[in-house]
Amino acid sequence: MAVENQELRKAGLKVTLPRVKILQILENSTDRHLSAEDVYKALLDAGDDVGLATVYRVLTQFETAGLVERHNFDGGHSVFELDRGDHHDHMVCVETGKVIEFHSEEIEKLQEQIAADKGYDITGHSLVLYVKPKP
Repeated sequence: MAVENQELRKAGLKVTLPRVKILQILENSTDRHLSAEDVYKALLDAGDDVGLATVYRVLTQFETAGLVERHNFDGGHSVFELDRGDHHDHMVCVETGKVIEFHSEEIEKLQEQIAADKGYDITGHSLVLYVKPKP
């Protein structure tokens, strides 16, 4: 629990048991993109008594503190992932909902060039490709 405590303190958050447990779930999940409901179910499965409202509140606090990023991939359904400092983009399968992370230097350079051609510098971006399996 010591690592989670340090991360919470570094983010300016008081160390509480729900925060530590939710951070552990986000760090240890094989799926990097979890909804609040996914986190809540994982807490229930672990025998932890943390309400869904608390999960939403803690995830919002984590987002404000820069510990997690919130994504709205399918028009309203939020998922959260730990901000590990590595930039990547996403593909979402429209049939299964699976989220696939990728990074492309070519796409990054092209975006920079497009912005520069229009007289701008990019300060941040989000790229989501909606895909389906090839027949």
